[in-house]
Amino acid sequence: MAQQGNPLDQERVSCSVCLDLLKDPVTIPCGHSYCMSCINTHWDKEDEKNLHSCPQCRQTFAPRPVLGKNTMLADLLEELKKSGLKVAPADHCYAGPEDVACDFCTGRKLKAVKSCLVCLASYCEKHLQPHYESRTFEKHKLVDPSKELQENICSLHGEVMKIFCRTDQQSICYLCLMDKHKDHDTVSAAAERTERQRELEVSRLNIQQRIQDREKGVKLLQQEEEKINLSADKAVEDNEKIFSQLICLIEERNSDVKQQVRSQQRAEVSRVKDLQEKLQQEISELKRSDAELQELSHTEDLNQFLQNYPSVSPLSESTESSSIKIRPLSCFEDVTAAVSEVRDKLEDVLREKRSNVLLTGTDLDVLLSEPQPRTRAEFLQYSSKITLDPNTANTRLLLSKGNRRVTSTIQEQSYPNNPDRFTDHYQVLSRESLTGRCYWEVEKGMGGVVIAVAYKDRETVNEKFGDCQKSWALGIFKDRYEFRNNKVQTPVTGPRSSRVGVYLDQRGGFLSFHSITETMTLLCRVQTAFTQPLYAGIYLFNPVGNTAELVNCS
Repeated sequence: MAQQGNPLDQERVSCSVCLDLLKDPVTIPCGHSYCMSCINTHWDKEDEKNLHSCPQCRQTFAPRPVLGKNTMLADLLEELKKSGLKVAPADHCYAGPEDVACDFCTGRKLKAVKSCLVCLASYCEKHLQPHYESRTFEKHKLVDPSKELQENICSLHGEVMKIFCRTDQQSICYLCLMDKHKDHDTVSAAAERTERQRELEVSRLNIQQRIQDREKGVKLLQQEEEKINLSADKAVEDNEKIFSQLICLIEERNSDVKQQVRSQQRAEVSRVKDLQEKLQQEISELKRSDAELQELSHTEDLNQFLQNYPSVSPLSESTESSSIKIRPLSCFEDVTAAVSEVRDKLEDVLREKRSNVLLTGTDLDVLLSEPQPRTRAEFLQYSSKITLDPNTANTRLLLSKGNRRVTSTIQEQSYPNNPDRFTDHYQVLSRESLTGRCYWEVEKGMGGVVIAVAYKDRETVNEKFGDCQKSWALGIFKDRYEFRNNKVQTPVTGPRSSRVGVYLDQRGGFLSFHSITETMTLLCRVQTAFTQPLYAGIYLFNPVGNTAELVNCS
């Protein structure tokens, strides 16, 4: 009796179509056995060709054989069923929706393990065996399971497409070659594959080279980042040492000043005490003389009075009160004034040497780590369409021309209340925030104008552009320019123009102002670290009717 653990016995009693135990087994003329329903279903599909084949060895029969039940196999199967033998693949072997199913399995299909480019069919492990065992299939091309085998069949002629038409860039069959593609440039699909494979390899080499270049670039940037971090860390460390030294120096000077003041204090106090002691001694002497004279004046005996009078002690030389000089205490006040002057000078130096660096001239590009625009055409590549924000405009400013023009007025505008509105200064910010690289131009009217970039926060709202650390402003007047930041004013020279261009590289930390005439001239450039989104700003000086407009760059 067959045993459950014997795979050979299991194969003998399994149908190679459904891979289950034979049901109503029949044996066809070539000697292979199948379930009666499985082989009939297979031959029903071949009835149109009037040529019927064995699913395993591919031997053909004509006419269709008459099938009879194999009673010996049927009896053997009954015995096997009683012994509990079951031959069924595991669930994970069955084809799911995303899998390629075997074209020869009936019922529930198994996963295909290979597809044949000659048969244009897919096979599970069981149905694939003839391709390995029979010489008939030795020239067939087996590939990984594919759902796209039918795409290799010509939709017009039902033939395998083994030719490639280079003229129409499509695969065709031999019949297409004799018809629509007769005079076209054609090659075998295999030859075209070889050619394109070579092109593909060249493309891959190019891609791999570009990947290597990019990886090298990334490595260089990483090294640059490390250098930046090391340089910044060293700068912070050095600055801390310098400021520590400066603090120590200030503390030493403070100690010296204290000692000088105390020494002067002791000298002056000693002088005053010496004068006090002299005056006290003189007072004592004068009181004693006065007492003697008083006693003598009360003597009634004339002879005794006259006799004692010459013995009265003469008065010592008197210290006139007018000779006592009260020195003014200005010596101490002068020290305080000198220290205050040093403090004011130090504050001025520190204020001017903040992180903002105002640069002018032609040596700027030495400091730039990335190429910056040089010509007006290059600047115009970064043109940004900016509009003014009515929510920030002072009520004495009128916006027009699509909120791109601002005019100072006598009459207050009926803007709604907004916490971002400027109330103390005739200025307005843009609606759009400025990030990355931006360029815009401003045309001024007859009066003075300030063009600025600024953060949008409470400090900015309460201050005029240029009067705090969070705004950078260029004042344009009739006969001069002036840059202003944190109330520090810097005169700027350049050709007079009613139009000024503004370039911002927010990430790089660069801001520049340019005079626009027939040529474009750099007025000044600022290098700093911008830590918040920036907004364009305009401030108008009186008189009423003064204007400024964000113009289209051309």
